[in-house]
Amino acid sequence: MNEEEQIDLEALKKDPEFQENLRLLEKEMKSQRSIAKGYQLLDAKLLMEEDGETIDEIFTFIVNEAFDRLAQTLSEEKKFDMSDPEQWATVRAIYEHGIQRYSEKDIKGAREIFLILYYTVTEEELRDAFMIHAAAVAAGHDFDSFIENLADVKSINPNDATAFFITSFVQPNDILLQMFAKEVAEGKELLAKMEEHSKKSEE
Repeated sequence: MNEEEQIDLEALKKDPEFQENLRLLEKEMKSQRSIAKGYQLLDAKLLMEEDGETIDEIFTFIVNEAFDRLAQTLSEEKKFDMSDPEQWATVRAIYEHGIQRYSEKDIKGAREIFLILYYTVTEEELRDAFMIHAAAVAAGHDFDSFIENLADVKSINPNDATAFFITSFVQPNDILLQMFAKEVAEGKELLAKMEEHSKKSEE
């Protein structure tokens, strides 16, 4: 960060209008239970180099809200509409939580999250990507191996709205899905069992 950007940042920290806008954004985030606004606030607070406790509070709100929405979406047998900014932000939060679980070596938790995202999203490219994530976890790739050997993170375009999701890989999606045919079949079987269990518990 150069000196000019540093001065701008310091000026923003002291700008009463900017601070008021942040307070208003936080109020709207809570009253509307908006994950999209939660991410806007999180980005602003990170830029302002806020303390860890404040960042954790916003992130906890985002994750809790996202999983509440996921539970509702599953119970209503609906799918996420990625053209809706709020639902897009919900999927982003669930995905980021899955990536965190994966990086922390929670294999079972990460795999389940990626499979549920595959199940609840309709866009083919994203569904394929989420299934590849789940299959890679099941095949024994740890997080570092996944990033270094399977994901094509160099091709991520920061101006692309889907850049928060890893959708590019070192091989075309169909080839990877073929390579992971066993894990894909097991993943779909697991989803079918989860769906069956969910229907039984509703009866």
